[in-house]
Amino acid sequence: CRKRRSPDVERLVLRSRVNELFTQSRSAAGSRSIMLMMRADGIEIGRFKVRKLMNEMKLISKQPGSHAYKKATVERPDIPNVLDREFTVSAPNEVWCGDITYVWAQGRWHYLLAVIDLFARRVVGWAFSS
Repeated sequence: CRKRRSPDVERLVLRSRVNELFTQSRSAAGSRSIMLMMRADGIEIGRFKVRKLMNEMKLISKQPGSHAYKKATVERPDIPNVLDREFTVSAPNEVWCGDITYVWAQGRWHYLLAVIDLFARRVVGWAFSS
């Protein structure tokens, strides 16, 4: 037991690679993700080994929270409410309704606008932009 051991070079290399991948993922990757990334690099390693290495370095995966969408609290006085929730229309092309939303795609937010004819309940036009 008292015999001095030399440091395990292979283990130190694995620890540094795990730490590097963990930092690249902004502390979000867990043992499964890091294992898959290491296997993609050609390093044969199991999930439990990665977990043990992460525990040794006190690396804890933290997942980002869900996106909080803003909600309007008051109705805008400068935009009149013409429909007043009367969505039944007697003829086509009398009332169009539109809405805009944003979608996360290709690493950034894109905006989607759709315009609907309330008589036919069909999309009349749409636009998608960054």
